[in-house]
Amino acid sequence: MIHTCADNPQNGVTKAEARDLVRQIAYVLRHRFDIGRQGPGKDVVVSTSSLSPFVSIVFYGIMAAGGVYSGASTAFTVGELVRQIKTSEAKLLICSREYEERTIAAAKECHLPSDRMLVIDSSVPRQWKLLSSGFSQADVLQSFGGRMMDWQRFTSPRDLESITTCLLFSSGTTGLPKGVRLSHWNLVASGICSMEPGTKYKARRAQEGKPFTWRTIAHLPMAHIDGIQQYSINPFYMGGTTYWMPKYDFDKFIECSRKYQTTYQFSVPPIWLQVAKSDKVTGHFDNLEIACSGAAPMGLELAKEVSNKLGRGKIFMTQTWGTTETDGSITATDWETRDETGAVGGILPNVKLRIVDDDNKDMPSGEVGEVLVSGPIVCQGYHNNPSANAAAFLEEFYRTGDVGYIKNGLVYLVDRKKELIKYKGLQVAPAELEDLLMSHSKIADAAVIGVQSERLGTEVPKAFVVASQSKDGTSVSAKEVLDFVKANLSSHKQLRGGVEFVDEIPKSASGKILRKELRTRPYVEEEKAKL
Repeated sequence: MIHTCADNPQNGVTKAEARDLVRQIAYVLRHRFDIGRQGPGKDVVVSTSSLSPFVSIVFYGIMAAGGVYSGASTAFTVGELVRQIKTSEAKLLICSREYEERTIAAAKECHLPSDRMLVIDSSVPRQWKLLSSGFSQADVLQSFGGRMMDWQRFTSPRDLESITTCLLFSSGTTGLPKGVRLSHWNLVASGICSMEPGTKYKARRAQEGKPFTWRTIAHLPMAHIDGIQQYSINPFYMGGTTYWMPKYDFDKFIECSRKYQTTYQFSVPPIWLQVAKSDKVTGHFDNLEIACSGAAPMGLELAKEVSNKLGRGKIFMTQTWGTTETDGSITATDWETRDETGAVGGILPNVKLRIVDDDNKDMPSGEVGEVLVSGPIVCQGYHNNPSANAAAFLEEFYRTGDVGYIKNGLVYLVDRKKELIKYKGLQVAPAELEDLLMSHSKIADAAVIGVQSERLGTEVPKAFVVASQSKDGTSVSAKEVLDFVKANLSSHKQLRGGVEFVDEIPKSASGKILRKELRTRPYVEEEKAKL
């Protein structure tokens, strides 16, 4: 099996079956819904679905028909779904059963007829269906008698680069989501470049007579580049089995990891934080050979803490760093290297980086600046958004918005350019403070933002903290938090904006802290002694 359900491993497909099912879907989309009829890369299909092995097949079926896949978050309201449908100018909607009502409501607002909507049904093992929405509920795959359409073979590099295959929307952490256009070239490069460490690892294991078998748990959304890269692209490139959870649940995630003896697992820092902090995790990840974190940088202290629970403590967390605009990965840690320097990995093959100052001048080696990237992984640009394109690109280089530096061939991130706090002209990186705070035994999670201090006439750091119960039943106090930071960081990095305790830190589906939500909270400055 290449893809199967985690709750029923008999409900899956082999590579050969997946290939035929992709061709069947392509035939239906082309001949029933005219997807790709006017040429490839023009007709957008918006998909809102829970996770299932069928979703990955639908993803490829849309592209095989000549369409453009656009995943929508399952957390969307009707209004948010309407925005994506209208922005992408979608021609067809696909959803899983539990999101049918919401999708129907959005379709009505967008004046899309009910016959332009399909429902994914993979409930019956190995008898997957694409159902017409509404009264008939007919299986359109069966109605066409299983006829197949082969996908277009591209021989021209220009076609590979120019034809759009995915339209993914950025998380919108700093504004409204923007449609990111990814080409065939981007997706091919993503698999080859990002899995270069995996290719080397497999080759070495084969030479030793100990072949590496890929087994992983799918638990991140297919509306995000990480879900697409990790569950739809990499498995076909690496081989092995991907076990799909319908949705993320921590207890089920760790149990599936033990049941299926996962050997490779990518996840985001908030989930790895749960693994690190939970007493429930014992030998659940003993079979892991490779653990990888991405979507947001992981602090060194958390990497060390979680690594103690992985692979019987014999492996160390690897990292990858990238954006939707770079098809998920720009850097990656070599799988056979134990890097404890806090880097997010080395630069991927065929990728170029620049470190520039505010005037776009290249910085000397080892100096901090904004990271710019070029190469086959960089997207085509933003959909119908020339102003965003002008701001995000400097010739062929994409502005990541991340501040960092390169040392000894490894990339180190300081923080997001727009999130750096300026205290009396000195830069304070929220990520550094968050990493420190989460190393405290009584803190489950934390986020830091800059707030304006009228008393000091400058921006100051403020922490939002999720407290955890210690073994003696006590919780951390604000004074303990302040004292902890004071004992570990320099004067200009102190929490002069105070500490606010919250039930949870708002985060996107990919694990990025939604600082814009934290900034909407009222800030009342208190008179305090100078820290």
